[in-house]
Amino acid sequence: MPPMTDTPFIKMHGLGNDFVVFDGRQSPLRLSEGDVRRIADRHTGVGCDQLIAIETAPTNDAGAYMRIWNADGGEVEACGNAVRCVGALLMDESGDNSIIIDTKAGLVATERQADGRISADMGRPETKWAGIPIATKADTLHLDMSEGALADPVGVGMGNPHAVFFVGDVDAVNLAELGPKLEIHPLYPNRTNVEIAEIRSRTSVRVRVWERGAGITRACGTGACAVLVAAHLRGLAERKATIELDGGALDIEWMENDHVLMTGPVATVFRGSLDGLLKL
Repeated sequence: MPPMTDTPFIKMHGLGNDFVVFDGRQSPLRLSEGDVRRIADRHTGVGCDQLIAIETAPTNDAGAYMRIWNADGGEVEACGNAVRCVGALLMDESGDNSIIIDTKAGLVATERQADGRISADMGRPETKWAGIPIATKADTLHLDMSEGALADPVGVGMGNPHAVFFVGDVDAVNLAELGPKLEIHPLYPNRTNVEIAEIRSRTSVRVRVWERGAGITRACGTGACAVLVAAHLRGLAERKATIELDGGALDIEWMENDHVLMTGPVATVFRGSLDGLLKL
């Protein structure tokens, strides 16, 4: 692609899960994996867990389309905190308190709550092996998958794949060592996000996340949703609980219509522009 010069962006985060957001509705971005890695680099670029492009929606069913790349340069299907951030931007732009965003994983309805937090309807969770996907037919409630002290996860799809491990103390787990090994486990043909969850009560779960293509992140919205689904299926939590991540809390509800609703804060950090970064 031509050198990207003076291209504006917005740095945002949801509970420390941070994003570089571009508006590609007038001039679509065409980024290589190397471009994404350079922008996401925290020493020589802007720095982020994911890079986001807002694009024109292909149909009138949504206000915009959201494209997502992980920090390693790979394009992915879903990102719950990012869709809440983009929802907030688009609602500020339109003056409305709700908007539908199209993604590779489908349509996501977002809404601003009275307290300023942003909710996103993340749709129905996938619990069948083929839909997550898992490489071979398996009992997703008890996957034959282990590494070190972690074993017996629940497989869940939230538009992207997750492996949820339940432990007695999340801080006692060396996630930096085990996460990258589990991410590429052969059971997950598209790699997986890895969550370790500590049940504190039936309405409170402490979680740490190894995010596919990004490493340890302070929060993961789809991961929080996957944990709530996994915990409820195991009989460990109610259908609504607070998920305490390294960066803060998300309220997750697996509603009676089978959709998972995620609610939490978003923040704009700063606005800037790239000045020839992609020439490097």
